Amino acid sequence: MSTKRTFSKFISAAVMVAALVVTDGWLSVLSGQPGFIATQAQARVGRPVTPGSVAGVARRTTRRTIRRTSMYVAALPAGCAKTSVGGAVVWRCGGAYYQSAGGRYVVVNVD
Repeated sequence: MSTKRTFSKFISAAVMVAALVVTDGWLSVLSGQPGFIATQAQARVGRPVTPGSVAGVARRTTRRTIRRTSMYVAALPAGCAKTSVGGAVVWRCGGAYYQSAGGRYVVVNVD
């Protein structure tokens, strides 16, 4: 096939696509309905549909719970940092958590 014939076919295809898009837009304006090619944009409100995003929603909405134990200590170990877990003020000392309880500290489990 010659270069002139290939170029001619390319131009013909481009003109047909352009005519289809223009006709679709023109008909959608006249009828007031969205076109076939260029449809109306719609926003979806609510929970995401994909399984990965549902997992993300579950991860962001889970809450941490604090369970008090029956073990008390008179003083906190060295190197404790005051923090908040689920709205409750606790002391984090390494991997253990403590909560103030009447001059003593109760060991709490954070789940």
